[in-house]
Amino acid sequence: MFGCERPLRRLGTVLHLSGSGKLVLRTNVRVKVGTQVFDEELRLVGKMFDVFGPVGEPYVSIEPAVGDAERYVGRPLYLE
Repeated sequence: MFGCERPLRRLGTVLHLSGSGKLVLRTNVRVKVGTQVFDEELRLVGKMFDVFGPVGEPYVSIEPAVGDAERYVGRPLYLE
């Protein structure tokens, strides 16, 4: 539908960039590895790489699809 905004679901706020270059954040949303992740302007940031930690509020790592992943630290990311 042209002109309609796609609904976003907040995944969480990026905590840091890991030593391997992945964006790490904590979430309470169930997600699958390979799911695309976006910023608030619907720009693709990357894909879900791993889910780890406690079941109730796991950490997730995102494989960045952008060259300047560090700029997302402290910013929220979203799922469609």
